[in-house]
Amino acid sequence: MRDKITYFVLAAVLVAYFVLAGSRGVLLIEQGTPVTVPFGVAVFVLPLIGVWFLWQTTRFARAAERLARELEAEGGLPVDELRRTPSGRIDRDSADEVFARRKAETERTPDDWRCWFRLAVAYRDARDTARARKAMQRAISLHDGTDGHGGKP
Repeated sequence: MRDKITYFVLAAVLVAYFVLAGSRGVLLIEQGTPVTVPFGVAVFVLPLIGVWFLWQTTRFARAAERLARELEAEGGLPVDELRRTPSGRIDRDSADEVFARRKAETERTPDDWRCWFRLAVAYRDARDTARARKAMQRAISLHDGTDGHGGKP
């Protein structure tokens, strides 16, 4: 729950920033000088890119959460079997062991979105965020029937 609150607070701050920056871009464009118009366009375009990025991130998070709820209802969520350090961090060797099992499971059934979901969790636990995101995107694509390519874990 704390993560959701943090996300919404940060998203609200970003939206406020986008509005502020966009309005400054419009003001620069309205001045109409050869210097201010290109700057205004650039300042106006950056918030548009930010809004697009925020929208894509929100869609991704909602889709991943939807898959997690469905997997939980099926009883297929991965069990937290990881060893932890005294500070509470995940033990790297433990994460690597679980990752190896999840990767093997996904290689056996590469078209099962559930395996890709569990692999994404294993990547995240191993602190490989980029691959975790790609694996979760693959799980979402397989679940929604929008995946047109064969993927490798």
